[in-house]
Amino acid sequence: MRFSISLFASDRGMTPASAARAAEERGFHALYVPEHTHIPVARSTPHPETEDESLPDDRYLRTLDPWVSLASAVETTSRIRLGTAVSLPVEHDPISLAKTIATVDFLSGGRVNLGVGFGWNLDEMADHGVDVTRRRAVLAEWLSAMEALWTQEEASFEGEFVSFGASWAWPKPIQTPRVPILVGAFGTERTFRWIAEHADGWLTTPIEEGLPESLATLRRVWAEAGREGQPQVALMGVEPTDETVHELGAIGVTEMVLGLPDTDEDGALAFLDDQVQRLERWSEPIQLDGARP
Repeated sequence: MRFSISLFASDRGMTPASAARAAEERGFHALYVPEHTHIPVARSTPHPETEDESLPDDRYLRTLDPWVSLASAVETTSRIRLGTAVSLPVEHDPISLAKTIATVDFLSGGRVNLGVGFGWNLDEMADHGVDVTRRRAVLAEWLSAMEALWTQEEASFEGEFVSFGASWAWPKPIQTPRVPILVGAFGTERTFRWIAEHADGWLTTPIEEGLPESLATLRRVWAEAGREGQPQVALMGVEPTDETVHELGAIGVTEMVLGLPDTDEDGALAFLDDQVQRLERWSEPIQLDGARP
């Protein structure tokens, strides 16, 4: 089991660079940040948690760009992985986004985790010209096109939504065969089939239920697709206790992601210190990565 941190990076509170440095010093595995380019004031899409137009956190309105945030953390850290939970690739040009992600992975020495989402905020996606009824297909094509740019010396791609002829594109990500791709979405068989075809693992939603049954389905679908090994599973928003940590590890959860509170830097550091003291109580194989300062 690995333990990571998520920061709802906004224009208040702890900066991503400071959060990443503090988390690395305390031995955490990864720092994750989310993405929203904007939030339309008038929306027809309910939030999955509130089930209406209200938002559970006003930081949705104030979210920092995820790749600028992670790039700012590159020079303040050397080991911690830098990821998105989640980014929304279909709201970007895939050629430009491939360059951005490859650059962060190159500059960080190969530490990027690419968490992607299909997008719950359909109004936000529609403003980017996305056909929201086909957003899963668009995302699959975006990822394939980006992988072509990351892996081919003369990259080309021909698809329904994006096409480009033979092109040079460097830097390439340091990680091979590609940057790890995790999908943040509700745990349905449809989602798991998409993951088995296009990604490397699952980021659970904070309101996920029936996790043992979902993980069993994910493993079955993964095997049916002919994928080797086991999918990565990062659990969001679950309180770590003696019971939950060992039970979750036993059913295939490989990472638990703890959310930093919306507070100033002193409060965030105190939270991290408290979490480390709690997590270190657990014996092998429950452990933090790295060394304590």
